[in-house]
Amino acid sequence: MEDIQEILSLIPSPSEEDKALVKKAYAFAKEAHKDQVRKSGEPYFTHLFATAKNLAELEMGAVTVSAGFLHDSIEDVGVTGETLEKEFGKEIRFLVEGVTKLGQLKYRGTERYNESLRKLFVAMSQDIRVLVIKLADRLHNMRTLHFVPQEKQLRIAKETLEIYAPLAYRLGIRKLHRELEDLSFAYVYPEDYEKMLKLLKNKRSEEEEMLEKFNKSLKKEFAKNNITDFAVDYRVKGLYSLYKKLKRKDMDVDKVYDLLAMRVIVPTIGDCYRILGIIHSGWRPLPGRIKDYIAFPKPNGYQSIHTTVLNGFGGVIEVQIKTKEMQRESEYGITSHISYKQQDGKKKITNPSLLWVKKILPVRDNFDASANKTSKKINFDDVPRWVKELVEYQKDAGASDSVIDEIKSDFFEERIFVFTPKGDVIDLPKDSTAIDFAYNIHSDVGNHISGAKINGKFVAITTTLQNGDLVEAETRPNSKPSRKWLEVVKTTIAKKHIRSSLEERRGK
Repeated sequence: MEDIQEILSLIPSPSEEDKALVKKAYAFAKEAHKDQVRKSGEPYFTHLFATAKNLAELEMGAVTVSAGFLHDSIEDVGVTGETLEKEFGKEIRFLVEGVTKLGQLKYRGTERYNESLRKLFVAMSQDIRVLVIKLADRLHNMRTLHFVPQEKQLRIAKETLEIYAPLAYRLGIRKLHRELEDLSFAYVYPEDYEKMLKLLKNKRSEEEEMLEKFNKSLKKEFAKNNITDFAVDYRVKGLYSLYKKLKRKDMDVDKVYDLLAMRVIVPTIGDCYRILGIIHSGWRPLPGRIKDYIAFPKPNGYQSIHTTVLNGFGGVIEVQIKTKEMQRESEYGITSHISYKQQDGKKKITNPSLLWVKKILPVRDNFDASANKTSKKINFDDVPRWVKELVEYQKDAGASDSVIDEIKSDFFEERIFVFTPKGDVIDLPKDSTAIDFAYNIHSDVGNHISGAKINGKFVAITTTLQNGDLVEAETRPNSKPSRKWLEVVKTTIAKKHIRSSLEERRGK
């Protein structure tokens, strides 16, 4: 029997009003769906409870958790938006209707697939909580996918692997991303999944023994340096993440150094660098394997220092060093900021790659009931470029399979950060060029780029950018896009403007 107290215990510091709201949503959903049964034979309410619980585990607030209970009430049992508004207010109606719109189209065929993708991106830009509810809903559906008819399993799993898991990654929600990936992996690539399962099982037993020895040596070294405030644990690489990495490493597992990684959690950023110094003074680091994601966070907000060292027992080990706040953010990503905002409205977002979040998250007190939206308008200039482009893409109604592939490649694959001369951070796909950078600044800059400087040196505009580069685009009025640019650029926005310019010139 689903226990509402279990969910209430997961919500951060709920007020009496919050508890009453969640209990009311629980009771309403249970009554509304009482005659529904899932494919598993269980009452349909088990799915609603699981979705709400997933949201509570992400430490979302009472409004979002309540919307999780109610997210299928319009579509499945005919509850009207007006009824939801009367019982729970306009904000919950807004969230439930947003999730309902996402659920109306399935990914069948290019045209409907594209339309669903567009709706997803538009919903994400309007209120990120709509997407978080959808992700929580999808997680439980994936956990119970074995009850679904076999002909539907592959479609749902592929959609999850290609769209929902990467979106969870881009939002930094590792807690959802990894499980969505691994659950989908089992259906989309069943043979490879079994291979990874066996490989990880065999390799893990070998590495755990070495990890334990290294852990003891590390703690002795910390004691010598009077380091007492720290925690150590292990992180096992996800199966699909391992599979992707092995494909880049010629399927040689001995080239994968982070199958099991040690995490050292300390109070402050200064402590992180101190721990790095202690580790490097005791164990030899591998050249090129030191990554400072504190100074240069990943585009999804992830921060940590990674180093790979010879462990002294005939092997190598990756050590990840981070603060408690960084560890929390690596698990919860964007939702950590949503929950903070809902709790007290005062928590500052310190991660520069997620500063835009506070611009687009509704605060309940600011919710404009008459307009069915927040009274504080979204400043679209503050939303990350990748979100803006996805939203702009929804206007492109005639998108083809090739464009969809470009979109997925552009926004869902590995990203880099580069900097403008003013110090602004530009988020681009890996292997982007100076041309991509120019179009990211403005279409006119891209259309007239004539030269580029990377880290103060003149380079060809087709030069591939590296994470952390300082980039400057130079323009001339008579410079124009070339068809050859299409062969080297990575971003959808660059390709769109180059094609448009070429067509315009051809028409003259």
